Amino acid sequence: MNPSKRAEIFRRLREANPHPTTELAYASTFELLVAVVLSAQATDRSVNLATAKLFPMANTPAAILALGPDALEQMIRTIGLYRTKARNVIALCRQLIDLHGGEVPRERAALEALPGVGRKTANVVLNTAFGEPTMAVDTHIFRLANRINLAPGKNVAEVERKLLKFVPHEFLQDAHHWLILHGRYVCTARSPACTRCIIADLCEYRHQTIETPTAEAGAGSSRARPRAL
Repeated sequence: MNPSKRAEIFRRLREANPHPTTELAYASTFELLVAVVLSAQATDRSVNLATAKLFPMANTPAAILALGPDALEQMIRTIGLYRTKARNVIALCRQLIDLHGGEVPRERAALEALPGVGRKTANVVLNTAFGEPTMAVDTHIFRLANRINLAPGKNVAEVERKLLKFVPHEFLQDAHHWLILHGRYVCTARSPACTRCIIADLCEYRHQTIETPTAEAGAGSSRARPRAL
């Protein structure tokens, strides 16, 4: 994909959604960190339902430690892998208190050293909470980057490197939000909605089908036929 096409893709995504953000509900950097840890292999909706009960009761490292692992498990049991995630959140809280004065660190290495925090989670926190131009590559972004030839790669790390290299700087701050939302609601895994995609004419997906007016119907007609690109 050439640079001008990439730039136009992000220009359109920005025009459609000028101020994108995560769909996880949070009111502090710590709440965001916990929510992202809980969101691994789970939907944002399921996490928000659980944290709507958890955060009013415990939304600081000290408060969650006081809550204890058993009570925490019960509050997040509707989320996949809740036992492992509860252990990680408890250990994460203890480490934040012991090493960082109860505050979420801004440095990548310190974030990634926290239990349950990998590179993707660190990227989300750095971008969403601290305004860093990072690229948090999840399954949606990985699929989208490869499918439309935006930044193809064999693994998440390769796609991240290419996106950081290829995405024009003016779009980099919000790029991962746009791509996640586009992959979640339009360019979905099983049935991409090419007919309502605002970047369909820029997409390089080989099996794309979009509707175009037939010669007989004329430019003003709603009659259409699919064409493969």
